[in-house]
Amino acid sequence: MNMKKIVIILSGGMDSTTLLYYLLDKGYEVEAISFDYGQKHLKEVGRAKSICAVIGVSHTIIDMSSMGEHLQSSLTQDEEIPEGHYTDETMKSTVVPHRNLIMLSIANAIGLSKGIDTIAFAAHAGDHTIYPDCRRSFASIAELDLATSSDNYDIRVLCPFISIDKTDILRMGLKLKVPYEKTWTCYKGDEKSCGKCGTCVERLEAFEECGVKDPLEYE
Repeated sequence: MNMKKIVIILSGGMDSTTLLYYLLDKGYEVEAISFDYGQKHLKEVGRAKSICAVIGVSHTIIDMSSMGEHLQSSLTQDEEIPEGHYTDETMKSTVVPHRNLIMLSIANAIGLSKGIDTIAFAAHAGDHTIYPDCRRSFASIAELDLATSSDNYDIRVLCPFISIDKTDILRMGLKLKVPYEKTWTCYKGDEKSCGKCGTCVERLEAFEECGVKDPLEYE
């Protein structure tokens, strides 16, 4: 079978790992790329590497760690990670300026160097409120920008989860047998997930709504 090749931005978290399994289920040959952009910990990246090794997916880690000191965000700077729900005003401090635009550009450049013109990332409806680069309008414009700067290529940016929330993603992932015990979601890099930051809260809510126990350990 002649499989379509695709580059996925893989954080090692719940959403992007589900996207990885979704693309494999759709018959894509996947190239996974993770980024060290100077975030406070690399537990997610480590999980991404492990997951790809187990299932035999090519995985590359891009070192942009020096950027962290220049990107104003509670995920990169010496400030407290806020606790609460994504609807809380304090969660806006977790925005990393242009993170997805930077990652998509690099992923596309690497993909084109390998003859791959399609990129995927796991933006979903729950992200839209506070993350401008997780909205459909951003994805459409990013696709146009990449296509404009890449002659002779039909650039496509896929974000199949853009209209669904984390609960819907989890329902899909459970059917695909995604190993959620191997993923990492928490913004804090402690031994166990905190259960209090926005991304932990959202993950726990999704598992509760699906009637399934989250396999991760929480403090």
